[in-house]
Amino acid sequence: MRNYENLVIVKPTFTAEEIQAAIKNVEDIITSNGGEIAAQDAMGMRKLAYPIDKNERGYYQVIYYSVAPSAISEIERRFRINEDLLRFVTIKYSTNREITAWNALVEKAKKAAATPAKEETPAEEAPKAEEAPATETPVTEAPKAEEAPATEAAAE
Repeated sequence: MRNYENLVIVKPTFTAEEIQAAIKNVEDIITSNGGEIAAQDAMGMRKLAYPIDKNERGYYQVIYYSVAPSAISEIERRFRINEDLLRFVTIKYSTNREITAWNALVEKAKKAAATPAKEETPAEEAPKAEEAPATETPVTEAPKAEEAPATEAAAE
């Protein structure tokens, strides 16, 4: 069995439950073909480098697994059929150096999975703080616009 990594991008129009169901479907495809999932890394919603099917964003998920090389063609065929996925990429780790790197990535993903709650809480609070100044800025500019015509009239 060889080590592989799959990066899948799920459509952003889905709800959180639908995204998890799509990821569960990807996991089932891998395990039904004899794969053993070692770790996962949920990268979350991110902006795409270019629009794909008129989508500017996508939910990124990395899955590290081991499977027989003969099963990869079937896994990728089923990924192509799955309409929930915008894109996917399969990376094979075959040399000793690559396998060492794969093991390090798996350990890093396992550590990140152990502490996701601490990282998500501050990220959710940050956009709320940004919204308040945005509404105050136009209010302060409106009186300046009214004062400008008054000074022009005084100059005449």
